[in-house]
Amino acid sequence: MQPNKAIVGANAFAHESGIHQDGLLKAKLTYEIMTPESVGIPKSSLVLGKHSGRHAFRDRIENLGYILDEKELNLAFKRFKTLSDMKKNVYDEDIEMIIMDEIYKTAERVKLLYLNVSCGNTTIPTATVKMEIDGNTVQDVGTGDGPVDAAFKVIKRLVKTTSKLEKFSVNSITQDMDAQGEVFVKLSEKGLKAIGKGADTDIIVASAKAYINALNRLEYMKTKKS
Repeated sequence: MQPNKAIVGANAFAHESGIHQDGLLKAKLTYEIMTPESVGIPKSSLVLGKHSGRHAFRDRIENLGYILDEKELNLAFKRFKTLSDMKKNVYDEDIEMIIMDEIYKTAERVKLLYLNVSCGNTTIPTATVKMEIDGNTVQDVGTGDGPVDAAFKVIKRLVKTTSKLEKFSVNSITQDMDAQGEVFVKLSEKGLKAIGKGADTDIIVASAKAYINALNRLEYMKTKKS
């Protein structure tokens, strides 16, 4: 089915124009004579892009669970406008990364010093991790369901965090066999959410970097909240 099919197409209740988005947030009947729920669509969607304004941007941030003051909103919105000039649509992951980069910049309380992983079809995945936490060097070994899981479990135990892994994704930054991989990790703890990213030609190392990056940001958010 084509996206622009009336009523039932993917774009039927999607709004991209900044004026339309602002009007919809103020009064839905302005641009929707029927509700999306009446035709089996959960809700309207605002497609954020170069034409979106502060109202739509703030609404999306709040829907994602972030509360920013005016100064923080201004910083994030400025970065959003720069990004929207470079790509047609700005997705939730992009917005969360903007918030992490602009609002929750933090010093590295936790640093990865060494990571070694062994795995195979006849061995139990095992990770050895050495880190620096608050200036102290710590090291541990552990197993997991895979090399990434083993590394994450050891890091989690060393940091003594109760955070939960909400999302894990891998993208290829470059091509060919020696491609550099970029990993995104989302963690949550007691209502707070943090996204971390890491890049390396070794995807296991990239994963560990992303996990630690998210832990550092989460720790900063907890400090800021207290």
